[in-house]
Amino acid sequence: MQYLVIIEKANGNYSAYLPDVPGCVATGKTPEEATKAITEALTMHLDGLTQDGIPLPQPAARADYIAVPIAT
Repeated sequence: MQYLVIIEKANGNYSAYLPDVPGCVATGKTPEEATKAITEALTMHLDGLTQDGIPLPQPAARADYIAVPIAT
């Protein structure tokens, strides 16, 4: 499964979260570290849900970029 991960610049580091998996968050000093940490967190989270017999959240979120004109 593929989940959308959002990585944002925070105060001195980067934070990562998954819109489809509430409560699963991670941080890192770089975007790459945050991505690695959220991957590990998601794996652990999904394993816990499976062990508890809870259905896995289905990936549904998506992202896109839009362009808007800026007045100069």
